[in-house]
Amino acid sequence: MTEKAILGGGCFWCTEAVYLRIPGVLSVVSGYAGGSSPNPSYKEICTGTTGHAEVIQIEYNPEIISYAKILEIFWVSHDPTTLNKQGNDVGTQYRSVIFYLNEKQKELAVESKRKHAFLFPDPIVTEISPAPTFYPAEDYHQNYFTLNPQNPYCHYVIFPKLKKLGLKLN
Repeated sequence: MTEKAILGGGCFWCTEAVYLRIPGVLSVVSGYAGGSSPNPSYKEICTGTTGHAEVIQIEYNPEIISYAKILEIFWVSHDPTTLNKQGNDVGTQYRSVIFYLNEKQKELAVESKRKHAFLFPDPIVTEISPAPTFYPAEDYHQNYFTLNPQNPYCHYVIFPKLKKLGLKLN
C-alpha cells in the first residue's frame, strides 16, 4: 500500500529533486495546487494571479518512510520563514505550504511545524491547508533536475541544496 503527500517548498524543481532521492519515495510529480483556476499552465501560475503554488505530489511507501519523516525533510530542505519567497524566486506561487489529505496528516503537519520551529530564528509562515485539486505540471517540468543538470538554475540552486542535505547529485 502507498500513501501520498502534497508539499510546496518554493520551486518544484528543487523539492522534486530532493524527494526523488529519498528511500521509500516511489514517485514525485511536479504540479500546481491551491488556486482558483482549473487546469492552470506554468505561464498562468507565473503571473502570481491564479493563487496556485508550485507543489509536488509524493507517492511513498509508509513501511519505508513515514509522513513525519517526509515533513522533517520538508522543514530542512527550504526556508519556511519567508512569505511567498524561496531564494530569488518571489511570488505566491513559491509559498511554503503543506496540503494535507486527511485529518491524520493535518495533525502530524501541525505537530511537526511546532516541533521544528526552534530550528529557525524567525517564525514559520508555512500554510497548512486541506488538499485542493492537484494539477500535474507540463511534462517538461517532470524530473527536471535529472534531465537538465546543465541548466544554470540547477547548477547554482539545486546542486548546493542536495549537497547540503547529503543527497546524491545524480
